[in-house]
Order: sequence, then structure tokens, then C-alpha cells
Amino acid sequence: MQESRTLHQVQVAVGLLVGLVMVGALGYMLIEGWNFFDALYMTVISITTTGFAEVHPLSHTGRLFTIVVIVLGVVTIAYTGGRIAQLVLENYLLRRRRMSRKVSNLKNHYIICGFGRMGKQICLELQANQAPFVVVENDPAKVDVLRDLGYLYVEGDATQDEVLARAGIKQAKGLVAVLPTEAENVFTTLSAKVLNPEVFIVSRAVEEETESKLIKAGANRVVKPYEIGGHRMAQVLLRPGVVDFIDIIAREKQIDLQLEEVEVHPESLLVGMTLAESPIRKQLNIIIVAIFTSAGKIIYNPQSRTVIHGHDRLIVIGEEKNIQKLVELAARP
Repeated sequence: MQESRTLHQVQVAVGLLVGLVMVGALGYMLIEGWNFFDALYMTVISITTTGFAEVHPLSHTGRLFTIVVIVLGVVTIAYTGGRIAQLVLENYLLRRRRMSRKVSNLKNHYIICGFGRMGKQICLELQANQAPFVVVENDPAKVDVLRDLGYLYVEGDATQDEVLARAGIKQAKGLVAVLPTEAENVFTTLSAKVLNPEVFIVSRAVEEETESKLIKAGANRVVKPYEIGGHRMAQVLLRPGVVDFIDIIAREKQIDLQLEEVEVHPESLLVGMTLAESPIRKQLNIIIVAIFTSAGKIIYNPQSRTVIHGHDRLIVIGEEKNIQKLVELAARP
């Protein structure tokens, strides 16, 4: 409502300015007998107070008219400029309020701290999986990119508690720290863990000694890009077929096959069933590769008599629609 009113005021101000120019030009034509172009030129240089010389010598009445044009021009331009500045400011504040409202409504979302090359890739992956996320970034140029992409974002320093709070750290499910420096990643990890001890934190480390600091600060996982990149390149050389198969499952959208992790809720109908009794294999045609048990053990290729417990995490392969059914079964009934 306020924005519409201000826009109307801008339109009125611009109309007044255009009207003043036309009236001024008409006045010079009637008083001095000039042609339209000379009259228009004289009106514009008078309104803008540029100080150029008169087009033709002015009569006494013409000078009085010029005084009136100058005074009205200065007032009208000041009013128009003020309304335009108000409209720009209101648009900026309104956009920030809308963004803040959307971010505050997020629950069980992910926070990406840093929108560099790795941060952009993480956003693409989360978007492809339809996972809710918000980006924390303090570089104005990158904020403009986030706005153009339509991502939810919080502008500010991710190491500050107030900024993390605005990003909804207390309701967040996970946080990724991929900031430019190691110190920023350590400090952000520590701040996030203090604000929400339950949040799952993944942080990037370039230097070897930084990994232990991040773990002490509260990171659940530490990713070392160079180490992962080197390992992957070696695997491509040694086992290209295996790497291709994993890429197809993890990334190929045209093939209806998905590798997923499904956590079993303690009140799920699956709790207490063996794999043979459950509908996972015989009805949903889903293969369970491994189970991360609630006790912290890893069961690879579990047998049919393996019992499902609450908080178990099932690593499964299957069709997307069937995995979605399994997610619903694993959730609270």
C-alpha cells in the first residue's frame, strides 16, 4: 500500500515537472514571441539553473516570468527527487522484509555460509533435490547474484551470531561452512554449534592442521577438497566403471534410479520388523546396501533376518517413487 502511494506521488511529481516545462515554453512564446525550440531551451536551463546565457534578450516581464520558472523548477525538481529516492528506499526495505519473512518461516533447512565456487555447487545440488536452504553472504556483488537466481539469502558476516540467528540456525537441520578463509570456517562452526548443538555441520578445510580445529569447534564432517579431488581422479584412472555407476545413481536425472539415505523414526511401523518381514524388498523393490545402526555400527549388505530399529539409517538403491514411499514408511505413522 505504501509503495503504491509513493509510486503515485512520483508519477504526480514527474507530471508536474513536465507540465512546468510545457507552461514555461508556452509562456516565453507568448511573452517574448520566440519559437518553440528557443522557448523550450530557455525553460529547461532556467529550471535546472545551469547558468547558460539567455537565448535572446529578455523584457522586464520575461525576467519576472523567468524568476517564477526558476523558483517553481527548483521546488518541483526537489520534490520529484525526494519521491524517487523514497520509492527506491521503500523498494529496498520491502524486498529485505519479504526475504526476512521467507527465511524466518524455514524449518529443518540448510544454511550455506559462503557463495563461492563450492557454495554455488552446493546450492545447485540442494535445489535439484528440492531441499530448503538459505545462503549467508556479505559480498554485495554475490548478493546481487543470489537475488537474480531467486535464492533465499541473508546478507552479513556468517561468523556473527546475529547473522546466523537471522538465517534460522536454531531451526536449521544442517550448515555448510565454505567461507574464503580457514579462520572464518572455524569461527562459524563454533558459533553455529553454540547456538544449536543439534545442527549437523559440514565444513571445508584446505590445510591439514585445520581439520582437528574444525572437529574441536563442533564440525560433524570435515571435507578436504584437494584430498577428495585427488582420490576421485585416481579412482577414475583405476576403476572408471565403478565411478561411472556411482555417478549415474547419484547424478543422472534421466535414469529412474536413486541412492538415498533414509532414517527410521522410533515410532515408525518398520521398527521391530526384520528386512524379510518389511515391504522394502518384496513390495518396493529397494536394495539395502548398508545400515548405520543407532548403536553406531555399520552393517554392510544386511541379511534378511536383520531387525530394523529406531534411528537406524538405511542406505538404499531404488526407483525414486519407491524410495519416497519408503521415506513415508520410515517416518512417524
